[in-house]
Amino acid sequence: MVRDLALKLPEVVETASYGTPSFKIRKRMIARLREEGDVLVVRIDLDDKEYLIQTRPDIYFTMPHYDGYPAVLIRLTAIRREELAELLTAAWRFVAPSRLVAAFEPRST
Repeated sequence: MVRDLALKLPEVVETASYGTPSFKIRKRMIARLREEGDVLVVRIDLDDKEYLIQTRPDIYFTMPHYDGYPAVLIRLTAIRREELAELLTAAWRFVAPSRLVAAFEPRST
Protein backbone atom coordinates (compact mmCIF):
# COMPACT_ATOMS: atom_id res chain seq x y z
CA MET A 1 0.00 0.00 0.00
CA VAL A 2 2.77 2.48 0.93
CA ARG A 3 4.74 1.80 -2.23
CA ASP A 4 1.72 2.28 -4.50
CA LEU A 5 0.75 5.57 -2.87
CA ALA A 6 4.25 7.03 -2.63
CA LEU A 7 5.26 6.23 -6.19
CA LYS A 8 2.19 8.06 -7.55
CA LEU A 9 3.68 11.35 -6.36
CA PRO A 10 5.79 13.34 -8.86
CA GLU A 11 9.46 12.39 -9.03
CA VAL A 12 9.32 10.01 -6.05
CA VAL A 13 11.68 7.07 -6.29
CA GLU A 14 12.14 4.03 -4.11
CA THR A 15 15.53 3.43 -2.53
CA ALA A 16 16.77 1.66 0.58
CA SER A 17 17.52 3.31 3.89
CA TYR A 18 18.85 1.31 6.83
CA GLY A 19 18.01 -1.83 4.85
CA THR A 20 14.32 -1.00 4.44
CA PRO A 21 12.30 0.59 1.61
CA SER A 22 12.53 4.37 1.52
CA PHE A 23 10.78 6.88 -0.71
CA LYS A 24 12.59 10.02 -1.76
CA ILE A 25 12.27 13.04 -3.97
CA ARG A 26 15.54 14.42 -5.29
CA LYS A 27 17.50 12.47 -2.66
CA ARG A 28 15.38 13.83 0.22
CA MET A 29 13.39 11.27 2.16
CA ILE A 30 9.65 11.62 2.51
CA ALA A 31 9.00 8.23 4.12
CA ARG A 32 10.62 4.94 5.05
CA LEU A 33 9.52 1.66 6.52
CA ARG A 34 11.07 0.85 9.86
CA GLU A 35 12.60 -2.51 10.60
CA GLU A 36 9.41 -3.65 12.35
CA GLY A 37 7.69 -3.67 8.94
CA ASP A 38 4.39 -2.28 10.18
CA VAL A 39 5.68 1.19 11.15
CA LEU A 40 6.28 3.97 8.65
CA VAL A 41 8.37 7.10 9.30
CA VAL A 42 6.94 10.10 7.45
CA ARG A 43 8.45 13.61 7.23
CA ILE A 44 6.07 16.25 8.49
CA ASP A 45 6.08 19.71 10.01
CA LEU A 46 6.74 19.64 13.77
CA ASP A 47 3.44 21.38 14.61
CA ASP A 48 1.50 18.86 12.52
CA LYS A 49 3.43 16.04 14.17
CA GLU A 50 2.42 17.15 17.65
CA TYR A 51 -1.20 17.62 16.58
CA LEU A 52 -1.43 14.14 15.05
CA ILE A 53 0.17 12.45 18.05
CA GLN A 54 -2.14 14.27 20.48
CA THR A 55 -5.35 13.71 18.53
CA ARG A 56 -4.73 10.20 17.11
CA PRO A 57 -2.31 8.31 19.38
CA ASP A 58 -3.77 5.03 18.15
CA ILE A 59 -2.19 5.74 14.72
CA TYR A 60 0.56 8.33 15.20
CA PHE A 61 3.45 8.26 17.67
CA THR A 62 7.10 9.05 18.12
CA MET A 63 10.10 7.73 20.01
CA PRO A 64 13.13 9.47 21.53
CA HIS A 65 15.18 9.02 18.34
CA TYR A 66 12.70 11.28 16.50
CA ASP A 67 12.16 13.89 19.23
CA GLY A 68 12.65 17.35 17.75
CA TYR A 69 12.86 15.90 14.23
CA PRO A 70 10.17 16.67 11.64
CA ALA A 71 8.90 13.10 11.27
CA VAL A 72 6.02 11.11 12.71
CA LEU A 73 5.70 7.35 13.05
CA ILE A 74 2.57 5.63 11.76
CA ARG A 75 1.10 2.28 12.73
CA LEU A 76 0.26 0.95 9.27
CA THR A 77 -2.21 -1.58 10.66
CA ALA A 78 -4.30 1.27 12.12
CA ILE A 79 -4.42 3.83 9.28
CA ARG A 80 -6.90 3.95 6.42
CA ARG A 81 -5.53 4.05 2.88
CA GLU A 82 -7.08 7.48 2.20
CA GLU A 83 -5.55 9.01 5.31
CA LEU A 84 -2.14 7.54 4.46
CA ALA A 85 -2.39 8.96 0.94
CA GLU A 86 -3.13 12.42 2.38
CA LEU A 87 -0.22 12.21 4.79
CA LEU A 88 2.23 11.04 2.10
CA THR A 89 1.10 13.91 -0.12
CA ALA A 90 1.64 16.35 2.75
CA ALA A 91 5.11 14.85 3.32
CA TRP A 92 5.87 15.24 -0.38
CA ARG A 93 4.85 18.92 -0.23
CA PHE A 94 6.98 19.39 2.89
CA VAL A 95 10.12 18.01 1.21
CA ALA A 96 9.71 18.79 -2.50
CA PRO A 97 11.15 21.95 -4.07
CA SER A 98 8.61 24.79 -4.17
CA ARG A 99 8.60 24.98 -7.97
CA LEU A 100 7.70 21.31 -8.22
CA VAL A 101 4.97 21.70 -5.62
CA ALA A 102 3.57 24.70 -7.53
CA ALA A 103 3.54 22.69 -10.76
CA PHE A 104 1.73 19.83 -8.99
CA GLU A 105 -0.99 21.96 -7.41
CA PRO A 106 -4.21 22.20 -9.38
CA ARG A 107 -4.70 25.63 -10.87
CA SER A 108 -7.79 27.53 -9.78
CA THR A 109 -9.86 29.13 -12.53
